[in-house]
Amino acid sequence: MNTHLVAPESTEPLYLQIADRLARSIRSGTLARGERMASVRELARQEGVSQSTAVQAYHWLEDARLITARPRSGYFVASRPAELPEPRQSRPGVQSRQVAMGELGREVLGLAMQQDMISFGAACPGPEMFDQERVRRTLNRAVQRHRDLLCAYPIGAGRAEARRAVARHALNLGCSLHADDVVMTNGCMESITLCLKAVTQPGDVVALESPTYFGFLEILQSLHLRALEIPTHPRHGISVDALQLALETQDVKAVLVVPTLSNPLGACMPLAERKRLAQLVATHDIALIEDVIYNDLAEQEDKRRAVKSYDTTGHVMLCGSFNKTLAPGLRLGWVEAGRWGAVLRKIKDVQSGAQTAVLEVALADLLTQAGNEAALRQLRATVAARVDEARGLIAQSFPKGTRVTDPAGGYILWLELPGGLDAVALYEACLQENICIAPGQLFSTSPRFRSFVRLGVGGRWGPEHPAALRRIGAIAQLMLDETKLATAA
Repeated sequence: MNTHLVAPESTEPLYLQIADRLARSIRSGTLARGERMASVRELARQEGVSQSTAVQAYHWLEDARLITARPRSGYFVASRPAELPEPRQSRPGVQSRQVAMGELGREVLGLAMQQDMISFGAACPGPEMFDQERVRRTLNRAVQRHRDLLCAYPIGAGRAEARRAVARHALNLGCSLHADDVVMTNGCMESITLCLKAVTQPGDVVALESPTYFGFLEILQSLHLRALEIPTHPRHGISVDALQLALETQDVKAVLVVPTLSNPLGACMPLAERKRLAQLVATHDIALIEDVIYNDLAEQEDKRRAVKSYDTTGHVMLCGSFNKTLAPGLRLGWVEAGRWGAVLRKIKDVQSGAQTAVLEVALADLLTQAGNEAALRQLRATVAARVDEARGLIAQSFPKGTRVTDPAGGYILWLELPGGLDAVALYEACLQENICIAPGQLFSTSPRFRSFVRLGVGGRWGPEHPAALRRIGAIAQLMLDETKLATAA
């Protein structure tokens, strides 16, 4: 029997135990960059497992960008961009704040979608990321088979087949959902809005990550809710210790988090912290609103597990959509609201009613097609290569001292510029050259992230985009030089 195997009492899948051991060897340098890995047959023999288990382990390492496959040559330890320092854990204030977002966020999104703009401003995947023909065929099939739905008024929580498909998909998140408890929505943002309406009143305090997605802040503003930003690490996510202190000292009514690939940090909470988080909100009898929109983009399977999977009391409200991973144009989301399910359904009926039924039929078809997992693997590989390219360009072209995240999936990078550079000034300078970025102050209720930038690299990508990244770095360097000259004078 192979001595490398983890102890029999381990609850992790065997392929994950093997992959984790190999990953540690790669990260420690025991397996060097460019070194050839054992063949699938050799690995299976060494570990005393089936070849399919060995293939799963290598697929996991591929998703983690630690190895690459070369046709007819085998697997090799991957080369990675130069190591860059990462931003530090945030240190927001300890008091909640009234949200007062201006028009900058809407402006950035509008500009980011313009065809003549070289855009890094949106956290949206480009159409080329998806199999458009597959989506078209599926939608045509739904219309042909269910044309009567186009002339029928939709009511209720959504088509049964769509809700079953969502419940089945949730198994990938470690969650066992009942299809009858799933409510279909007009995207993940509506799901989150519904959850907040179900558990808060105007003036209530909502705890969330810092920095956080500016769309969340806009929702809080529209609902007249206060934001309490919690310290958040760029790799490990929200600090559960800091959140616990906040819950013990302040009247927090809900917690809104993105535990996997948070926007804009790309952080992923460790599994132990996810379990603690589920227990914490149950102890304090408050709602945890969990956004899982990016979970399918996480490189490692274990990082896709939702906090909801640890929920035994119904305090976690699970929100998601497939706009980032399957078919953005369908604009369909879903929510499983736990103990607040009945309340949320009533709000949904009043607020927007049901969605376009034929689109829900198409979504159910897409989710249950045999090639769906293969498409996700290809998407993860594509965006991983894109992120690696962008980080390499940042290392080469941005001012010395720039800090940048190294997310475990997704297509968002969070940069801290050196010398106190003003990201809004950089944004305005870049716009003069038809380049769009997202200034960091969008992602907080305070100006503490004024020297930060979010870059989305999942959209349209051509030869002009690497050149534009280099140009952003050059503009930042020029601004930094001018600042130093002005200070010296």
